[in-house]
Amino acid sequence: MTGTGSTRVRLAGAVSVLVVAAVALTACGGGDADPSASASGSAGASSASRQTLLDAQQLTVLDQPVKYPKKKPAQVSSSIVQLEPGQETGWRKYNAPTYAYVLEGTISVEYDAGVTKEYPAGTALMEAEGVWQNGTNKGDQPVRMLLVNMGAKGVKNTVERAP
Repeated sequence: MTGTGSTRVRLAGAVSVLVVAAVALTACGGGDADPSASASGSAGASSASRQTLLDAQQLTVLDQPVKYPKKKPAQVSSSIVQLEPGQETGWRKYNAPTYAYVLEGTISVEYDAGVTKEYPAGTALMEAEGVWQNGTNKGDQPVRMLLVNMGAKGVKNTVERAP
């Protein structure tokens, strides 16, 4: 049974990602109902609706291939980040794939690569890896974002730039 432990780790990592995605969709409202679904339905019947936020994404926002940490057990972490008007995240970089979904507001992200991008509510993306970035709320309403880090044990997902 060679490789059974690593298979379990990969399976556990995949299950963790699916659970986090399901929680994220629930937290985001899960999308609009399918207009073809019957509003009345029959007794005991139920149907689910689904809105795809990101599908089979292989590149980050800076067109880098998404790369997962290797040779360590997978770990998935998630958080909701809120920025008030005028607030910044501070310069940071991600060492592991990071999925982001903008729940409210619009965030402006400046990348060390000389690129600035705007992400309004409803935007799903894979953040740049290994590139310094600073997010700013330039609007007059709070920005709320769901971040899901898909890292590995012993790998720091986010690194803050020293002042």
